[in-house]
Amino acid sequence: MNETNETIDSATGTHSAAVDTHANDVIQPEHDVTRPGHWHRLRAGLSILFASRAAVVGLIIVLFWVSAAVLAPLLTPYTPLEQDWKAPNQGPSMAHPLGTDELGRDLWSRLIYGARVVLVILPISESVWLPGGTALWGVFVALVVGTTLGLVSGYFGGWLDEVVMRLLDAMMAVPIILLFLIIMAALGASAVNVVIAITIVGTPGIARLVRSLTLDIRTREYVRAAETRGENPFYIMFAEILPNARGPIIVDAMLRVGYAIFAMGTLGFLGLGLPPPSPDWGSMVAKGREFILEGSPWAALWPSVAIASLVVGLNLLADGLREESMRYQ
Repeated sequence: MNETNETIDSATGTHSAAVDTHANDVIQPEHDVTRPGHWHRLRAGLSILFASRAAVVGLIIVLFWVSAAVLAPLLTPYTPLEQDWKAPNQGPSMAHPLGTDELGRDLWSRLIYGARVVLVILPISESVWLPGGTALWGVFVALVVGTTLGLVSGYFGGWLDEVVMRLLDAMMAVPIILLFLIIMAALGASAVNVVIAITIVGTPGIARLVRSLTLDIRTREYVRAAETRGENPFYIMFAEILPNARGPIIVDAMLRVGYAIFAMGTLGFLGLGLPPPSPDWGSMVAKGREFILEGSPWAALWPSVAIASLVVGLNLLADGLREESMRYQ
């Protein structure tokens, strides 16, 4: 009997050891499995980008202006304020590839230094600046404020949703250009005030977009699971809902950068943009139009082309990404 028990125990132990060995053989590969990392997601995103011809064309245009803005000191021997009194309103030449304005300032220099203010730096004062262009900062702050309002309004609902949406509807009822004019007339012309104006004008549209996405995503199972676990509402909004709504928000942000650049040009044309003598594209058009009938259209032509090309490039990039991402999904 004892021998039988020992045999059984021995068999059981042997069997258990066999099972454990088999389990180790099965479980071990799980440690070797690598999940898709950042580089894999980056390659997937780039594949979506380059699958669209419109997005590629838009990306090339945007990269041209960004590169010109970053490398501006290396691409021209002139400063944007340097004057050549011997060559006012001159057409394109070897010395001045795009010509000069009424004060003899090089137009190529003023264009690329103007692109720096739009895309690369935000001048706070004459000696202080922040990285990131004026248009980018305006859209970024509008994204932060609008996304927060949209998440809170869409997730909590009720009277809070009603109050926030009615206030934003009242702001959207005012024509955009009129709202820009009111804000800039009240605050004055400066790069920081342009950022504030872009933020105020752009926030309502972003908030409504994020709210609509939140109303859809908050009904998903993973959100309900987070609520069941007792997660904090703000954790659910920013860790569960927002990452799954980022696609439409990114595309909308690209479009809004184009709108912001166009708004900056409009404000500069009306004398409410960046203060002179900064190389503001809108103010360059306003000054240059006075000399079109005199046979010198260059000072108005090139900044107009710059504004139009950059806005079109951003629109093509956003539209291409939206179409390909929808097809990919």
